[in-house]
Amino acid sequence: MATVQARAEDASPVGYGELVRQNDNFRNLWFGQIISLLGDWFNLIASAALIGQLTESGLAVGSLFVVRMLAPFLISPIAGVVADRYNRKWILLTTDLVRAVVVFGFLFVRQADDLWLLYTLTAIQLGISGFFFPARNAILPDIVSPRELGAANALSSATWSVMLALGAALGGLVSGAWGIRPAFVIDGITFFASAWFIWHIRLAPRTELSAAEKTLGAALRQYVDGLRYLGQHVDVLLITLHKAVNSLILSSGFQVIQVAIAQHVFTYGEGGGISLGLMFALAGVGTGIGPIVARYFSGDDNKRLRWFIALGYIIGGLGLLFTAPLPNFATVLIGTALRGIGGGIIWVFSTQLLMQLVPGHVRGRVFATEFAFFNLASAAAAAVIGGALDSSLGLSTIIWWMAAFSIVPTVLWTAWLVGGQRDVPEQAAQVAD
Repeated sequence: MATVQARAEDASPVGYGELVRQNDNFRNLWFGQIISLLGDWFNLIASAALIGQLTESGLAVGSLFVVRMLAPFLISPIAGVVADRYNRKWILLTTDLVRAVVVFGFLFVRQADDLWLLYTLTAIQLGISGFFFPARNAILPDIVSPRELGAANALSSATWSVMLALGAALGGLVSGAWGIRPAFVIDGITFFASAWFIWHIRLAPRTELSAAEKTLGAALRQYVDGLRYLGQHVDVLLITLHKAVNSLILSSGFQVIQVAIAQHVFTYGEGGGISLGLMFALAGVGTGIGPIVARYFSGDDNKRLRWFIALGYIIGGLGLLFTAPLPNFATVLIGTALRGIGGGIIWVFSTQLLMQLVPGHVRGRVFATEFAFFNLASAAAAAVIGGALDSSLGLSTIIWWMAAFSIVPTVLWTAWLVGGQRDVPEQAAQVAD
C-alpha cells in the first residue's frame, strides 16, 4: 500500500514555484524567454506603428504580418530536421545571437522608401526565429521530468502572455511617448541577454551523426518520415492544426485590425502607439490568465485538455462579438481580453497534448510542421484582413464575419471528440502495458 502511495506521489505534477526553484535548466530557459519576449513585442509594436506612420495603408501594415509569418513558414521544413538532428541548446544560442545583430538594422528605416529594408530585415529575423521556436518546444521535455512537463508548458505559455502584455504596453508607451527607434535598440539587447541564460543550460550531448546521416538525402528522408508520422496519426495531425485555426480566426488577422482601430478609431499617443500597446497588453493578460485558470480544472488529463480547447473557441468567438460594435475603447479592451483567454487555452493545451503524445525522436519535426501551419495561416489572415481594410468593408463588418467563422472549428473539433479515434499519451500506454 505504501509503495503504491509513493508511486502516486512520484507521478503527481509539481507546482510552478517548485519547478523554478529546483530545475536549473528550466529556470535558465525561462529567464531567457522572459527577456527575449519583452524585446520581441517592443519590435512588433514599433514596426507596425512605423509602417502606419510612413504609409497610412492597411495593406502595408498587413504585409508586415504576412512577412513575419511567411518567413518562418518557408524555413520550417529545414528547421524541424535541424531540431531533431543537432543539439537544441546550440540552435537556441546561435539564433539568439544572430537575431541580435539583425535587429539593429531596423534603425536605418527612416522614410517610406526604406520600407523594403524593414520588410527584408523582418523576413531575416523571423526566418531565424523559425529555427528557434521548434527547437525551444522540442527541448522542453528534454530538460524537465514527465511530472514537471505540464507546469513547465503552462508557465512558459503564461510567460509569453505576460510578456505580450508587459512588452506591448511598454512598447506602446515608449513608441507613443519617446518615438519608435528606442524599441529596436531594446529588442537587440534582449537577444544578447537571452543568449547568456541559454548558455548556462546543461544538456546531454546528442549522438554524433554518421557520414551517411549528414547528407542532404538523409535530411530529406528524415523530413518525409516526419510527414509520414503525421499521416499515420490523424489525431496528432488535427492537434497540430489548432494554432493555425486560432491564428486564422482569432489572432493574426485581428492584430492587423488592432492597428486600424488604434490609428483611426481610438487614437492615443503618437500614431496610436499607446492604444495599440494597450490592446496587445489586454490580449496578453487574457492569454496568460485563461490557460492557468483552465488548467486548475483540467490538470494534464488528455480528455479534459481536448474539451477545454473547444471551450477556447467559444470564448474567443464571444470576444469578437464584444469587440465588433466598437462602442468605446473599454469594451474593445474587454473583448480583446476574452479573445486572448480563448486563444490562450487553445494554444497552451494543444502544445501540452503534443508534448504528451509525440515521441522525442520526431518531436522537432512535428513542432516545426505545427509552426509551419500556424505561420501560413497567419500570413493568409493578415493578407486577407489587410486587403479588406483597404476595401469598402467597415471595421465592424469585418469583425462580425470573423466572429461567425469561429463557430466552424468549434463544431468540427467537438465532432472529432465525440466520434474520432484519439491517440493515447506515451506514459499512459506504458502503464496499460
